[in-house]
Amino acid sequence: MYALGRIFAFLLLSMVWFCACKAGTQTPAQLTTINGAQGGRIVYGGMAGATTQGAALRKLLATVHTNCGEKPQIGRVFQFTGTNSVGVFFTVTDHPEGNQLLAGMVIATATGPNQVEGAMLYDYAARFSTTVNPLLQQLSGVWHPGTAAPAAAGSQGGASTAAANTAPAAGSPAGMHSVTLPDSTASVSIPAGWTVDPQSGGGTMLIHGTHGEVVILGNMFLAVDPSALKGPVKPLKGQIVYPSNVDPVKSFADLIQQFRKSNNMGPAPIQIQSAEQVAPPSGAEFRGERCAQATGQVNPDGKGMQGMFRVICVTPGQFGNFSFLDYVAEFPTSEAGQGNAMAAAIMNSFNENMALVSQRAAAEAAPHIAQLKQVDAQQRAANQAFTANAINNIHAIGAAATARMNATEAANSAEQANWEASQNANAQNAQGFSNYLLDQTVVQNNYTGAHGTQWNSAADAMVKASPNKYSYVNTPNYIPGTDY
Repeated sequence: MYALGRIFAFLLLSMVWFCACKAGTQTPAQLTTINGAQGGRIVYGGMAGATTQGAALRKLLATVHTNCGEKPQIGRVFQFTGTNSVGVFFTVTDHPEGNQLLAGMVIATATGPNQVEGAMLYDYAARFSTTVNPLLQQLSGVWHPGTAAPAAAGSQGGASTAAANTAPAAGSPAGMHSVTLPDSTASVSIPAGWTVDPQSGGGTMLIHGTHGEVVILGNMFLAVDPSALKGPVKPLKGQIVYPSNVDPVKSFADLIQQFRKSNNMGPAPIQIQSAEQVAPPSGAEFRGERCAQATGQVNPDGKGMQGMFRVICVTPGQFGNFSFLDYVAEFPTSEAGQGNAMAAAIMNSFNENMALVSQRAAAEAAPHIAQLKQVDAQQRAANQAFTANAINNIHAIGAAATARMNATEAANSAEQANWEASQNANAQNAQGFSNYLLDQTVVQNNYTGAHGTQWNSAADAMVKASPNKYSYVNTPNYIPGTDY
């Protein structure tokens, strides 16, 4: 959608002794710290004492744990396509700095035998999804692992997340490939294994991820201002009646409910975590579009809350008619940080051929627009409806794709129990890997059944001292709400 750029294709990371929480903490000489151009912080360089990627990730996350006052919550560890680099997204509350919620990404790579270099990107969690791409691109311009590259200008020893808000840079999503619709009306970059629904078209895309993610791009909803509904003029079937001067930031949740209603769907529970105004798509300034971006959670199908990253744009029209463009990504809530960043990367790579879409719409509507100039007010209302129908037909394929998604979601309801069990297992495994990285173990009091997470050295001492009272807990036996 937005030509903001794509994520840097070859990312690497590991670090030592870096504090992602306490402002002013000094980093060692081998690491360079710089402010992100649009926001956030970057730290990169060599890493002494770590000979493997796992050791690098473990040291970094343990240091964040120590300095922030709590262990960071991590997503699934992933590998960048075509490289030996691994990474993981994390979130953590910065208790020493006023309980600010931070989000970031750490990536580790080996540059030689028993040698690791690394970098870390982080920002306030509310805006990390919008700054991660510029941070990655900025990193790619100053850091070249395995070679002796000069330090970037403005490097510092501090680790504050505050940074100047200037223009973003461009990049390329790691491990993503470009897909163009058969009718040439749109293209997008998606991760390996993700698929574009074959019924997508007319500038609208429906995309399915490998872990239940759903992305819809360029979906249009026709709307009419209440002031235009006078006398015999009635809204079209499915048309949304809403003030055309709507503020999409303030009305974000209500607009989602309106979109569902126009598709004959009931209200859905929605929790908006953050919402802000964003720039319209390239070229949209001439149409006066107003756009808002939000993150949060939604329960779209009654199966439970899903993570949500969404952009809604208001496109003005004439005679009281206008439209909304909707770009939405839904994903498991356990992948909030990674899901938001991936959704931002996909939406940023989405390019709709508005010239082709508009050309088709204009060709179909032109005779009726000409007639509209010659008729009186009552005839104008009829032609107005016909014009709106002509434009709506261009997006009919997109609407069919959305309907297909709804039907698929309904058909999958029988698999809910298996899905929940899988999610719980994934959460247990993720916590188990997090404990491994942080040198921690879950211990059980055999007398009371109570669980507690201890550093490995403390856990070993407890079990050896009182083997009848204390025992180690395996990952499948972790208790929700206590161990993870």
